[in-house]
Amino acid sequence: MAVIELTTQNFNEEVLQSDVPVMVDFWASWCGPCRMVSPIVDEIAEKVGKVNVDEQGDLASQFGVMSIPTIMVFKNGEAVATSVGAKSKAELLALLD
Repeated sequence: MAVIELTTQNFNEEVLQSDVPVMVDFWASWCGPCRMVSPIVDEIAEKVGKVNVDEQGDLASQFGVMSIPTIMVFKNGEAVATSVGAKSKAELLALLD
């Protein structure tokens, strides 16, 4: 499993052009629920991208992220699932189906 720090410079290549599904975690270092969810996301997805909303506000805005943590799953360049707030491992696994 690969964890990639996503920026406006690499998002298209790492997520939208990926040949495998990518779970993208929109987070911030000060967010308690984000820190709770992060290890679960890292464990369950084949490819994980992390977007620090404080540093990459343009990406958060582009995808309509209003609250964190927001987890999005991208397949074939499209967002196919979105979850907002801290979720259990089972709920996050369901996003990948």
